[in-house]
Amino acid sequence: MYSSVIKGHAAMAAAAVMWGFMPPVCKLVVQGGEVSALSLAAMRIGGACVLFWLVSLLTKRERVRREDLKWLFLAALCGVVLNQGMFTCGMGLTSPADAAIMATTAPIVTMIMSAMYLKERVTGRKVAGIMSSASGALLLVLGSAQASSSGNVWGDLLCLASQVSVSFYFVFFKGLISRYSPVTLMKWMFLFAALCSLPPMAGELAAIPFGELGWECLAGIGYVVGCATFVCYLLMPIAQRALRPTAVCMYNYVQPVIATLAGVAWGLEAFGWWKAAAVSLIFAGVSLVVKGNARGRVTASLRADKAGSVRRSMRLAYVRRLRALRRMARGLWSR
Repeated sequence: MYSSVIKGHAAMAAAAVMWGFMPPVCKLVVQGGEVSALSLAAMRIGGACVLFWLVSLLTKRERVRREDLKWLFLAALCGVVLNQGMFTCGMGLTSPADAAIMATTAPIVTMIMSAMYLKERVTGRKVAGIMSSASGALLLVLGSAQASSSGNVWGDLLCLASQVSVSFYFVFFKGLISRYSPVTLMKWMFLFAALCSLPPMAGELAAIPFGELGWECLAGIGYVVGCATFVCYLLMPIAQRALRPTAVCMYNYVQPVIATLAGVAWGLEAFGWWKAAAVSLIFAGVSLVVKGNARGRVTASLRADKAGSVRRSMRLAYVRRLRALRRMARGLWSR
């Protein structure tokens, strides 16, 4: 058990670090002009699709029900096409730190949708966390609109919209996600996503002079496709099996730290006071929400344990009465 927990933390930490480096890497890839943000998103989807189908050949084949294919198609639109497309385009317009900070709003948006659709309980602590994180995101967008050295406001809004899209995917396709293995789920989702995104981008992809691209650009493309997409989506199930959801969500907030340090070190941005305030507000809100979720799970677990002990006591009393009746019947029969 202990080694499994260590493995889960190591997998989630590795995924968080790789996702944290993705915004500055994407910025370096698209700033040369040869590769656009949309082309990078298409290469990310197509490359991951090929890798997932190759891995599926080495794993046990899992049959997918025909009626689930249409839901996998809709899930691919929300969880891959719109999410990755808008986030990659947003990273091409805004700064790496802004893109990573916007990614931290996904748990908050997911909680709001879960309360509306799944009827999950919303406490005062969670509401305070939502208000704090929303204020931080708004401050970041307004600060980006007024600061010439920072990112573009439309890039921030695209990154925020991508988080809404992936939150929609997590909430409304919850049953579908848990029905199949990660490899089976991802190979079909990325296949549908590739069929949707690659044909419109075929001309633009064909016009990219891959032979003239520098090794830094090619390495960045390989990192985005191989590490930040394929490897991270394989590491996530390892962490989810070993850790609680609260622990998994906490690693999502390593990304702004990694992205900010990389962006400042590579000279891609300056860290202004509004970003520090936005980060503080978002982290404070996230902390409130995570603590509220953890306390709710502990309370639910205690209630379940109490209900289980009551049922066991009633079952034991019933067995004892039944044995007493049997002994009484045997005594009467022997007479």
